[in-house]
Amino acid sequence: MNHKEIAISVDQLHKTYKLFNRSIDRIKETFSPFGCTYHTPFHAISNISFDIYRGETVGIVGRNGCGKSTLLQLVCGILQPTSGTVKINGRVSALLELGAGFNPEFTGRQNVYLNGSILGLTNKQIDDHLDDILAFADIGSFIDQPVKSYSSGMYVRLAFAVAISIKPDILVVDEALSVGDEAFQRKCFAHINQIQENGGTILFVSHSATTIIELCNRALLFDKGEMLLAGSPKQIVSRYQKMLYASPAMIEEMKKKWLERVDRFQMNDPGSKQLFLQNDTENSEDPLQEDENFDPGLIPVSTVIYESNGAKITNPHIRNEQGQSVNILKGGQQYFYQYTVNFERNASNVLFGMMIKTMKGFEITGCSAPITGLPNNLIQNGTVLTVRFPFTCSLNPGIYFLNAGIIAEIDEGVTFLDRRLDVAMFRVRDKKLPFSTAVVDLVSPPQVVTHDSAVSL
Repeated sequence: MNHKEIAISVDQLHKTYKLFNRSIDRIKETFSPFGCTYHTPFHAISNISFDIYRGETVGIVGRNGCGKSTLLQLVCGILQPTSGTVKINGRVSALLELGAGFNPEFTGRQNVYLNGSILGLTNKQIDDHLDDILAFADIGSFIDQPVKSYSSGMYVRLAFAVAISIKPDILVVDEALSVGDEAFQRKCFAHINQIQENGGTILFVSHSATTIIELCNRALLFDKGEMLLAGSPKQIVSRYQKMLYASPAMIEEMKKKWLERVDRFQMNDPGSKQLFLQNDTENSEDPLQEDENFDPGLIPVSTVIYESNGAKITNPHIRNEQGQSVNILKGGQQYFYQYTVNFERNASNVLFGMMIKTMKGFEITGCSAPITGLPNNLIQNGTVLTVRFPFTCSLNPGIYFLNAGIIAEIDEGVTFLDRRLDVAMFRVRDKKLPFSTAVVDLVSPPQVVTHDSAVSL
């Protein structure tokens, strides 16, 4: 039994909306003498139960429409549940969807007082905090302009500044920080770190896997209004990423396996409200254990193929040193990215290209080079080649995408013969000892030299 103080307790929470095909159906149902129904129920949240303890930072992940934002609005009291309860222990401040709690006709200054009053502040308290709010928002003279003239970044600057001004016990954030510029996001996350250090509780929704892993102690996975699992951020993000690129049939099979595993754990703790993946180690029995080297669900949906201009790229994929086709890579191992090219015209000075990018499109590394040993680098019409790019996987755990392209000199000059973006993808597995942070692992474990003769390492 956990004796920590509970900050947020959600018990058997449901939120159901009535969907009407026509406006007249709502009136017909309201005044029907026989209790006829003309709506279709939509269960935005179904039977959600969990506890969040004081001092925890908990992330919520899930595909669009899974109920994350609805849950946060229920927690903040903006929406009332159809059934179930939400109990809050402490002062809550929320940063929800863009512009929530703002009147677009009011100036920024007027909205500070409006939003502050919604959060339970008196005008005197807002007066006392106003200078700090304006300094944090840093929008200058726009503070006295109607917020309908604000950019999305200015909206979120002011909203976050007000939200943190009350020094909340519980901070609820719904993806809103993603619209701010990098400098402001860094300032916000620095303040979130300060709230964490002071023992505050944070409930955080984000589609950024890196942010969830770095910021949170625990994470919850939602889908179609249900909470599937709770666990460590790495566990939950890994399962979330599998869902993103899986077919509907594969998703249902995964969910079935996950819930079977949860049932096993809850047999040992029937009173637990947590669908928690415990002891998720390499040696534990895990029906979710994926193929060590290949996941058939890792198929990009963002592929862009340019019109062919004399060559066609086929079968882009990664192979390991044993010649196996793989898309689950291990740090420090040697691999080959390769594709086959069918030339449909003569071309000279041919360059074969590749690129590795992050989920957000950041270009990590690339190469554009000729084939060595080819006289004048001239390739005849009808030639078929397989090009291999050897590389050592120095990437930290995450999802990555691959490009492929061919540049050559033809009659019109230098041009792409074929170009394909996000043509393949791969995942880098978690490490047992994550020495490295950020994206690329370029640093070896530190070497320690002691200058105290009494100490030996």
